[in-house]
Amino acid sequence: MKSLAELQAIKERTLKSMTSRSDSEDNTRIVVGMATCGIAAGARPVLNAFTEEIARRNLKGVTVSQTGCIGMCQYEPIVEVFVPGKEKVTYVQVSPEKAAKIVADHIVNGNVVAEYTVGSIAK
Repeated sequence: MKSLAELQAIKERTLKSMTSRSDSEDNTRIVVGMATCGIAAGARPVLNAFTEEIARRNLKGVTVSQTGCIGMCQYEPIVEVFVPGKEKVTYVQVSPEKAAKIVADHIVNGNVVAEYTVGSIAK
């Protein structure tokens, strides 16, 4: 790095890559449970898969974040999707492959992937 302009360019590139992790009330939020039980069950690759898929599709208005314990350790990794004006959807036993399908079906097309939800386990 040889100039202030180069530093500014690096900052701008970094901020653009972080947009999927920023938050706004109007955004669809994808929240991954990252307590010790979630991490042990593989939540970190799931979080990364959501972040990468959102970035790959260049989706705007979607944030990916993490939270602590959601309270259903036996169903980890757990992901909650909050779409403004709609009921929260809780996905259980999520894998990176399931994350890609959730983005494609639920986030992009508005169709809940019912077979991955907490309600599907009770059946």
